[in-house]
Amino acid sequence: MRMNVKKRKWAGYVAFICGLLYALPHFWWGLGISFGFPGDFAKVPDAALFSLSFVYKWGDKLPRLLKLIPAWIGCIGLSIWGFSFFVLKFQMAIGRVVSAPSFAEQDASPMAAWGYVWYALFLVWGISLGFAAYFEGKITKK
Repeated sequence: MRMNVKKRKWAGYVAFICGLLYALPHFWWGLGISFGFPGDFAKVPDAALFSLSFVYKWGDKLPRLLKLIPAWIGCIGLSIWGFSFFVLKFQMAIGRVVSAPSFAEQDASPMAAWGYVWYALFLVWGISLGFAAYFEGKITKK
């Protein structure tokens, strides 16, 4: 049981770091610094600190399902989003898929390399949320 708590905390920390890495560029983009920005400044999303509920004591006060359901949804969504990018890039590399004409210029841009950073982050974030939810489920099983 103690080992599961430790694993849940590590998964929570990894998910938090991924969320923080996702949020920090949005902060500097909000300040008008365009380094690494993939698109239109008017479409900058927000990020949350949900993952810390698996690490700190205040998270134990939340109802079990209020933590598990969003974590599993995040796990599935972020993991599929991240993984599908790499599948698409692989399909493009072997010539099975080509960019749509409206995206050809964007895909040829040097900025497109940032996709590997962001989608790897989404994949790790999703997997770590899944681990946090899995260990949370084992710890709080009733």
